[in-house]
Amino acid sequence: MSFASLIKVADADFPTRWGHFRILGFEGVVTNPQPCNEAIPAPATRTEAAVALVMGDIHTGPPIVRIHSQCLTGDVFHSLRCDCRQQLELALATIAEAGTGILLYEQQEGRGIGLMAKLRAYELQDQGRDTIEANLELGYAADCRAYELPAEILKSLGVKAVRLMTNNPEKVDALVSAGIEVTERISAVVPIEPTFDRYIQTKRDKMGHLVS
Repeated sequence: MSFASLIKVADADFPTRWGHFRILGFEGVVTNPQPCNEAIPAPATRTEAAVALVMGDIHTGPPIVRIHSQCLTGDVFHSLRCDCRQQLELALATIAEAGTGILLYEQQEGRGIGLMAKLRAYELQDQGRDTIEANLELGYAADCRAYELPAEILKSLGVKAVRLMTNNPEKVDALVSAGIEVTERISAVVPIEPTFDRYIQTKRDKMGHLVS
């Protein structure tokens, strides 16, 4: 897989309850993407979309950056099967408190497998599988995400170093490999609900996420 091009398609004012941002829309073209499911061939090229919420002056020093994968069930419907909404709101609040930062929101529902496959995985989880076992049983990788697009967006914004808010070491490694310096990792740990306790344990024990 290789990154072919990046286009900024929009840049607009974006007031939120956390404060004022600019919302920037980006589309990136990836060539020879890896399939998430071997039974479903990947196209020769794939267009990926992401938005960047930018607050304040992001060039006075390494800004706080959060790379957040779309989660309709959590972010929109406030599902308590996962900690996604809590992490999203923590990131926005942290950026607002600092007065500067970037939230990169990627269209990577269900760790990249898509919404319908994610709901099918939910069914298997109801039968006792964890999140990884469910993905694998459906023929998908445990995690289909890649982070080339966020790195290219940061470069296009003139950001060469960041304070990355994440519990996922793969995000740190991906940015460093792309030439973005990570000067600090900021924890994205949120209070655990009984409904997603096993989900957090799976991320810690099977995916290496830095959670207690």
